[in-house]
Amino acid sequence: MRLAFWRAGKNKAVIERAVSKSKGEAAPKVEAKVEAKVEAKPAPVVAKQAAVESGDIDLHALGAVLARKRSWIIVPTVLALVASLAVVNLVTPRYKSEARILIDGRENVFLRPSSDRTEERQALDAEAVTSQVQLVLSRDLAREIIKKNKLAERPEFDPVLQGISPLKSLAALIGIGRDPFAMTPEERVLDAYYERLQAYAVDKSRVIVVEFQSADPELAARVANSIADGYLVLQQAARQEQAKNASQWLAGEIENLRKKVSEAEARVEDFRSKSSLFVGTNNTTLSNQQMGEVNTQLNNARSMKADAESKARLIKEMLQSGKPIEASEVVNSELMRRLSEQRVTLRAQLAEQSSTLLGNHPRIKELKAQLGDLDNQIRDEAAKISRSLESDARIASGRVDGLTVSLEQLKKQAASTNGQDVQLRALEREAKAQRDLLETYLAKYREANTRETIDTAPTDGRIISRAIVSNTPAYPKKLPIVLIATIATLLLSSGVVVTGELLRQTAPRAAAVFTPAPAHAQAAVRQEPFVPPLVPPVVEPVVEPVMGEPAPLQPAMTADAGVTEFAEIEQLAEGLRAAGAAARKVTVLGTASGEAITLSTLTLARHLSRDARVVVVDLAASSPTIAAVSVDASAPGLAELMQGEASFAQIITRDKLSRLHLVMAGRPGFDRSLLQSPRVALAIDALLRAYDHVLIDAGSASDLPAELLTAHARAVVVPDASMAPDARTQMCEQLRAVGFSEVTMLSKPVQPSDAMETPRVVAA
Repeated sequence: MRLAFWRAGKNKAVIERAVSKSKGEAAPKVEAKVEAKVEAKPAPVVAKQAAVESGDIDLHALGAVLARKRSWIIVPTVLALVASLAVVNLVTPRYKSEARILIDGRENVFLRPSSDRTEERQALDAEAVTSQVQLVLSRDLAREIIKKNKLAERPEFDPVLQGISPLKSLAALIGIGRDPFAMTPEERVLDAYYERLQAYAVDKSRVIVVEFQSADPELAARVANSIADGYLVLQQAARQEQAKNASQWLAGEIENLRKKVSEAEARVEDFRSKSSLFVGTNNTTLSNQQMGEVNTQLNNARSMKADAESKARLIKEMLQSGKPIEASEVVNSELMRRLSEQRVTLRAQLAEQSSTLLGNHPRIKELKAQLGDLDNQIRDEAAKISRSLESDARIASGRVDGLTVSLEQLKKQAASTNGQDVQLRALEREAKAQRDLLETYLAKYREANTRETIDTAPTDGRIISRAIVSNTPAYPKKLPIVLIATIATLLLSSGVVVTGELLRQTAPRAAAVFTPAPAHAQAAVRQEPFVPPLVPPVVEPVVEPVMGEPAPLQPAMTADAGVTEFAEIEQLAEGLRAAGAAARKVTVLGTASGEAITLSTLTLARHLSRDARVVVVDLAASSPTIAAVSVDASAPGLAELMQGEASFAQIITRDKLSRLHLVMAGRPGFDRSLLQSPRVALAIDALLRAYDHVLIDAGSASDLPAELLTAHARAVVVPDASMAPDARTQMCEQLRAVGFSEVTMLSKPVQPSDAMETPRVVAA
């Protein structure tokens, strides 16, 4: 066993010497054999054996093996070089030519349908370009190219024309290849055609590359150009066929629509004549038109009535107040204009005579009398105009009444025909929809018919690079093939030699430690004494399967102390109880066997569980005792918790003989690398919050992280019985140096009982 996490600390040489001394006292015969073996071997051999025993790869030995077995590497490599050169020179070369097609949508605005001329055409997406590649690879186009270039008459494309080799016949017979005679001539030519054809779209572009290979370079270029031309012809034919099918379909639909339009318009006119819903000006019915006219006349009559009444009332007010009459109707009257002129003339004469005559003069009186008579005539004329306006207002009122009656009658008539008008509008909408659809179909039919008659319809692509004749073979690539075959053979043969040497080095590693030195290996010259490993390898005891209840623990007597192991464990448990929180985490480890360490851990934990909550965490997994004393031997452990396959409640089980709780490392066969996960430390911290004491069974602690075992923990060491006292002291000091707060060394590990007795450590 090895305690790797503390061996790397200080005073390593002191501890190694102390342990070596202990081993020397316990087993002098073994040391004598080892020294004899070391003396018999030179230094390189000893170093080589040490490297093998430590598990390291000896690179010097690997280099020596490669140099020694170089013939096993050079000969296959040279053979592969010669064979690859012969093969590439015997294979019939093929020449490759390529043509490039740009998919750009060459249809311009003048060739588009009238409905699409104002819209911008979207760019082709990657899926559209890939679809065009599949069109290049279509079988219809392939048949046209084969027929055009007479490929079926060439032995290169139809192997039956030049005969089938016996090797190919045998391969077809056993099912490795296809039998050419079982295929039709067209299938044979198509297989050869597609084997030599490659079409793909250039990344991030709308360019299609068409590559064709053939033993004849001129044929390769001709076929590649034929494929590009055939692709464009196929697109043109597809467009013309599409236009032809569209025109034929539209012709039939137009005939049906014409009948439907005629029937719809006939229904409209028939319903209009039956319902008397004739249409007047402005596309309105006669009743609505009459109602509008009457409404207009009614508004005019009301306006005239109000105007006449207001003018008559104004003139009356002027006459009653004696103010001058200045209404426009009075002023603009011809009679009133003449009377006003006479009045002005008389006033002028009166003013002229008044300058020479007195007021009582007959002439002055006469003029005043004439002037008063004119004023009376003016007032009479104004009163007459007022009466005429009142008469006009009464006439307008009567007209308003008559028009109101007519309007009400028209409203009643319009209300009675509203339902019929709704039906008429529905029939008109249906007829209009049929008429619009007919006109649309007629426009499309004219466009489709025009496209059908165009000899060269526009295509979506154009050839931007035609294939040319190539003089350089594209297949086989001689230099790459030869290099790959040679390098692959070199690496493969080297790998076989290295693998054999690695297997030879690692195969005897497990038994090398225990192999005794042969008798003839003694040497006269003594080398430096060989220092054995720090902790000698210990063969794990074979534990028989536990049937039923586990074997109880029996306190064994210590030969030199006179006290029982039970008393020592009891005393240690009392000390841990007294330490309180400082002893919550206890790591049990040592150089004894894994079974002994586990039994010691269980005994101590059962003592502590009398009056405290205690859990044992098995990190060693080197003994089946934990599973044997558990109430659920198949319960998951920390490995399953790290993988997320179990929870805390599932991994915690109980001891059959006490209140103790158990947490196993994992089910049989688990991956121990899971115990090195940082999450294991988190799980231990969680247990420390729930339990008073957490005991960790670390075993030899050979592959466990030091931080996991030493952080805030005490150590209980279970030593091997043959370990010397000074080595025990040095080991305790070393463990304190690596981080343990307190280290307790047991005098001797607990041993399993020989009789089925009731254990002294029982449930509280």
